[in-house]
Amino acid sequence: MTLSNNWKVFNKTGKHRVLITKMLPGRVWLDILLQLDYMVEVNISKEVTTKKELINKIGNKCKAVIGQLTENWDLELFQVLRNAGGEVYCNYAVGYDNVNVEAATKNHIAICNTPGVLTETTAEMTLALTLACARRIVEADKFMRKGKFNGWLPDLFLGKRLYGKIVGIIGAGRIGSIYGLMMTRAFQMDLIYFDSTKSTKLEKEIDSYNDYLKTINCDPVKMKRADTVEEVLQTADVVSLHTPLNEDTYHLITADRLSIMKTDAILINTSRGPIMDEAALAKYCRDNTSFKVGLDVFEGEPVINKTLKKLSNVIITPHIASATDWTREGMAKLAALNVKGILENFPAWESDNIDPFLKEQPPKAIPSIVNADLLNDSYINPNNIH
Repeated sequence: MTLSNNWKVFNKTGKHRVLITKMLPGRVWLDILLQLDYMVEVNISKEVTTKKELINKIGNKCKAVIGQLTENWDLELFQVLRNAGGEVYCNYAVGYDNVNVEAATKNHIAICNTPGVLTETTAEMTLALTLACARRIVEADKFMRKGKFNGWLPDLFLGKRLYGKIVGIIGAGRIGSIYGLMMTRAFQMDLIYFDSTKSTKLEKEIDSYNDYLKTINCDPVKMKRADTVEEVLQTADVVSLHTPLNEDTYHLITADRLSIMKTDAILINTSRGPIMDEAALAKYCRDNTSFKVGLDVFEGEPVINKTLKKLSNVIITPHIASATDWTREGMAKLAALNVKGILENFPAWESDNIDPFLKEQPPKAIPSIVNADLLNDSYINPNNIH
């Protein structure tokens, strides 16, 4: 191993050069790449890797990059990577709104991501923010640390009861559905969701839960797929956002949409910051102190609206929804296996279930290619897929 200007180099004489723009948790991911005799170059700095630095580090010979959602991978970067002999870029995340997939495809670069391992972990964080907002936990903690507690009072930090209320989900994909199930099962909440497609799996899970409730003589929970985002916002006591960021979802939550929500509603965002108009949100929260918000992502990340930081009815966390050892190490393993799969000419994995890749002997396949249907390579040949 050698060290040069915040970059660690492992196996300097390896056959393929792979850049990792941040040191990843655990060791398994690195072992996977080194066992293949790859040269692995890792940025150990805590600062965001700049475009200029990326271009310089890619240089004229680089087969693969594992990058971060804090980096903007545009046409120029993919041209540089392709000219250096690059074949694959893997985003160390599920989302890839920081990646110009069309530009990558034009340059014949496979785009991979790390889905599956974040689902329950992110849903748990969403639930944690929900409870923290409902029971004013952060406010109470600060109150205690300042030495203001002089004994029990009947009206001290009164919060919001969730049991039997209505939870709203905007985006009923993997994470949104698991969060919705957590809320219905834990608090007997009715569920309303909006998604462009019907979530058959979620609805079946709710039906099964209602069957169980009948056996213990409890009332069933109600569920509805809403026709509009507005219907969810108007109806729910708690609303959680779980949409990808794209042209349709940018500033999905505006001042007008905030104004139709219940005055004491709770709004949670663990997806992507720009889904919300942060300036409008800050103004609304300042003017409506009964309205509670939990945010793990921000529009201008890492910059946060100054007003939001001052408000006691807003809880903010530093984009840590997937931050558990198991999840982040699993993401790193998937990223390494994506790179391995592309460079070793493995077929694409056809299932949404990535659990087999987390086992000691993972399949000889590529876990997740975002632009598989746009590329024309042997690893996505339908006759060559597991």
